[in-house]
Amino acid sequence: MTPLILSLIAFVGTHFIMSHPLRTAMVKTLGEKGFALAYSFVSLVTFIWVIFAFRAAPQTLPLWDDRDAIWWAATVLMLMGSILFAGSLVGNPALPQPGADQLANNAPRGVFAITRHPMMWGFALWSATHILASPQERVFWLAGAMAFLALGGAMGQDKKKAVLMGDAWSGWVARTSFMPFVNQLRGLATWQSAWPGRTTLLAGTVLWLVASWAHPWLGGPIAGLWRWL
Repeated sequence: MTPLILSLIAFVGTHFIMSHPLRTAMVKTLGEKGFALAYSFVSLVTFIWVIFAFRAAPQTLPLWDDRDAIWWAATVLMLMGSILFAGSLVGNPALPQPGADQLANNAPRGVFAITRHPMMWGFALWSATHILASPQERVFWLAGAMAFLALGGAMGQDKKKAVLMGDAWSGWVARTSFMPFVNQLRGLATWQSAWPGRTTLLAGTVLWLVASWAHPWLGGPIAGLWRWL
């Protein structure tokens, strides 16, 4: 497992280092476009290393049985993660884009009423899905690292956006929650506000169906509804 662990440390570590302590110096030296290019290059190289290291890692005996109930739970979680991810691509003030301040002034609706970090929670649910469906050591390392990167990155995003956007982001934080559905459970937002909308539901469902259909082509088992068709 050592090569896999080292590759994950490199992948996750370079993300955090370049996003926070080294970002200012790299932007000053390379410019915004140069920084984006360097960030993308390092991320791609380390991600390819993760893929090869994961495939080379030994498969161990699963910690629990491969039952339909577990696969159904994983399937539902992955659908939820896909919907959160699809909804995060439009109107998300957490993304580095022009007009983020104005987006943060809007009333949170849909996936943003669920959590202000729907993309990151989509990745975290992907991790949970794979741990449930494939409970072996190499998957624990991979999925755990990705969940840590996603949720740790979301926390770092909150700090960075507070500096960049000031009151706009503070207001967004006050009206949204980090953990999914916390505002609904506390009575601070209605459950109706968390309805993702037909477009997001459709896009997330299509993404879920295509990704699970392609799962065997990516080296995994048959997943999603295709497992029972």
